[in-house]
Amino acid sequence: MRKIANAALRFAGFSPWARYCSLLLAGALAGLGQAPQDYWYLTIIALAGLLAAHPQSARVGALQVWVFGLGYFAVALRWIVEPFLVDAAATGWMAPFAIVLMAAGAALFWALFAYLAARVAPGSRIALALAIVWAELARALVLTGFPWALLGHIWVPTPLAQLAALGGPHLLTLFTLVSAWALCALFGPARIAGGAILIALLGLGVWAVPPPAVPALPDAPIVRLVQPNAPQDQKWDPAHREIYLNRMITMTGQGARPDLVVWPETAVPYLLNHVQGDLALMADAARGAPLVFGIQRRDENLRYFNSLIVMGPGGLLRSTYDKRHLVPFGEYIPGGDLLGRLGIHGLATSDGAGFAAGTTSPRVSLPGIGDAIPLICYEGIFAEEIGGAGARPRLLMLITNDAWFGRGAGPYQHLAQARLRAIEQGLPMVRVANTGVSAMIDAYGRIMDALPLNTQGALDVALPPARAVTPYARYGDRMLMAILAVLTLCCIVVARRDSD
Repeated sequence: MRKIANAALRFAGFSPWARYCSLLLAGALAGLGQAPQDYWYLTIIALAGLLAAHPQSARVGALQVWVFGLGYFAVALRWIVEPFLVDAAATGWMAPFAIVLMAAGAALFWALFAYLAARVAPGSRIALALAIVWAELARALVLTGFPWALLGHIWVPTPLAQLAALGGPHLLTLFTLVSAWALCALFGPARIAGGAILIALLGLGVWAVPPPAVPALPDAPIVRLVQPNAPQDQKWDPAHREIYLNRMITMTGQGARPDLVVWPETAVPYLLNHVQGDLALMADAARGAPLVFGIQRRDENLRYFNSLIVMGPGGLLRSTYDKRHLVPFGEYIPGGDLLGRLGIHGLATSDGAGFAAGTTSPRVSLPGIGDAIPLICYEGIFAEEIGGAGARPRLLMLITNDAWFGRGAGPYQHLAQARLRAIEQGLPMVRVANTGVSAMIDAYGRIMDALPLNTQGALDVALPPARAVTPYARYGDRMLMAILAVLTLCCIVVARRDSD
């Protein structure tokens, strides 16, 4: 650790190219704190180095933060290239541009807030730390948001993840930057404060250890997770899609009848408008149990939706949920509907260019179990959009097709975020993925049982109980934003006092 501190002190003597290459490498190491590596301590150490190297100049400081962020996001978001490699001959050439542009764009949030912090409090490391927290909050909200690989996600496999029940993922991000600042402070004049904070954080980690998992109640509903393991390049292929549909029907009908059967996103590879015969076969296989499945549908206005259906006995469609938060450029073209009204066609959802955002209720009723909050793939990464008014639901239910993410970091990072959603809401989550990882997650974010990645199978698991409503489920990000605002105000006051 002392070698790292000494290296940070010598950093100012590096040539500009050596300095920026070191920052890029440090950012890349920080990215390894995300799943599946989960080297959270590398993220803390790398961020401490970034804070230690913070200069007085706002422009130089912003550039340093941007280079560090470029390395971080290039590693943490490396799975972004996978969708372009599904049809490598046609779209593979886009993959390098996608990862560079995504990493550079995400790092711009950090750089902008670092610049503002340096203008208010030149050279202040705590101001930079708080600025990065604000940047991560902005990244989750601006331009429909993209809160993937938040710095707070490094804590998911640790007891500190339980603090998300108090303040969500951004409270964990604040803890990440405070830890980095405290580590940096150990080797400066504020070493006593830094040491005290690190001890306090260690104590919080011990305090946050969740209680042992309890056995399922005898009357707990049994949920069957059905994972067909359909590769993305075969999922919609007419020569293969019936194979995977029949596979799910077979696995649904095997063994004792569960209380609920859940299939993944777009499990049925046809429009809902044209599958009456298949629905009857699916209902027969479910044997009276409610069957949840993903499918696409078209309405009377020729708009397409990515939907979740709850089907009862006899093929009766009991509930329909249409995905509300769509992937920009992946599921729709931003501004396409406006351009369509202006006479520029081919980009609007009504022209078939992507999906329309759903307006259906963000709740579905599961007979014999209770209400569930449905989430389709991308929606599972937005903590602030889950929950809301109304009676407390029984569970979260996420269906996804992670085949797009390949076999590397993407599926595991998506799973980690699902665990965090369960902690935040204090609700168990049923997560079913096309190629995995399908899992039953309890209200403390623990995986009770799972089907591994790229594995075909069906898993019967008892639904864990819900916890009491959490502060985050009740108040959302308001508590965190209040804490962050107070800390920022104190930082500004101290900086101005010192400058007088």
